[in-house]
Amino acid sequence: MFVKVVSNNKRRPGTSYIYLTETYRENGKVRHRNVRNLGLFDDSQVPYIKAAFMNPKPKLVYDEMP
Repeated sequence: MFVKVVSNNKRRPGTSYIYLTETYRENGKVRHRNVRNLGLFDDSQVPYIKAAFMNPKPKLVYDEMP
């Protein structure tokens, strides 16, 4: 499984739809199936969503809040 990002620049610039997608084979051909629609996110949030679903889990570095 992987995170699929589809940009939504025509309707809402700076946003993307994020899907949890599974890869499988059907009659010897590779196909993709959307398992979950995670919704509409700002482009600044996309790397954090992708990191949450990666294996092994990377360490996230957050900026310190003042």
